[in-house]
Amino acid sequence: MYYINENVKNLFRIFDQNSREGYLRMDLNENPVGLSQDFIDEVLSKVTPEFVAKYPEQLEFTTKLAKFIGVEVENICLVNGSAEGIRYVIQAYSRPGGKILSVSPSYAMYDVYCEMYGRESVHVCYDENLEMNVNNIVDSINDDIDLVIILNPNNPVGDVYNYEDVDKILTACKKHECTLLIDEAYFYFYPNSFLNYALENEHVLLTRTFSKVFSLAGARLGYVVGQKKDIEIVQKLCTPHNVNAFGMAFAEAIIEKEGMLDQLVEKQLNGKKYLIDNLREKGYTVSAKEGNFVFIKPKHLDATCIVKKMKEDKKILIKVYKNVPNLGDCLRVSTGEIEMMDKFIDALEDIDL
Repeated sequence: MYYINENVKNLFRIFDQNSREGYLRMDLNENPVGLSQDFIDEVLSKVTPEFVAKYPEQLEFTTKLAKFIGVEVENICLVNGSAEGIRYVIQAYSRPGGKILSVSPSYAMYDVYCEMYGRESVHVCYDENLEMNVNNIVDSINDDIDLVIILNPNNPVGDVYNYEDVDKILTACKKHECTLLIDEAYFYFYPNSFLNYALENEHVLLTRTFSKVFSLAGARLGYVVGQKKDIEIVQKLCTPHNVNAFGMAFAEAIIEKEGMLDQLVEKQLNGKKYLIDNLREKGYTVSAKEGNFVFIKPKHLDATCIVKKMKEDKKILIKVYKNVPNLGDCLRVSTGEIEMMDKFIDALEDIDL
């Protein structure tokens, strides 16, 4: 009899097959502008036939990355975007039928992986004001929980955890012997890192990505940080040559180019502030915390209508977020450099009449 894994068969997934070429992309928390063409050309000028033909070699880049973030090579596992790292941690540090605790709303792939591997998602929900009491997370950690996942800053809410919060969560995890995964996908938009927690504690892992402020979403590169024996476990799940040579080449060039990362961060933060300040001056209500995304309450038209018109009439991609506390249905917009924010503001004013 043919076999199909029921967890996979019954798994609901959405795959967007629509082309986003030629649109201003403000829907997936990417950098809407991307890296400069001069920088792209500079990196590609070093690409040779041998570079493309051979399997990617990770050690040189991992060594440079380890030095850049202040860890040892043995503390890093490269992955095909941090989503792959999260998947491996769930596979390795939770049992079939085991429970994984996260907050809701948060990154949707936590729940997808739980369903995929036959784990049970346990959610600690935000209150009616989209605020989270960390004690509710702590109180939900018990002997039945295999893995706790926190995203800092959290997407879509944008709130953050401080050191006292994570100390409480980690203490509860140790008491009940469950692993803690700290997802720092949006780290550079709020540089309060918990990297040392992963280095100093067993069963604490941390993931980061090059998709956001590094502007390399198309290159699919991320990494997991942890103690040596935890990283060895994660590495055992990796496919051979799981990260590509182009992703490593671009990431290496960014971290080695003096001041480039700081410039990328500054442009992003300046653009976000510019967007918020200008919209508020124009009478819009904007809800913005940390991360490269904001909620905007339309003044006149329905949010769903605006999203549709933005795509069809202005070639701008944004999202609807339903039932935001005290705001109702809102526009969900990724932020970027000032030039792109200006284009969005002009388009919004033209549509939301």
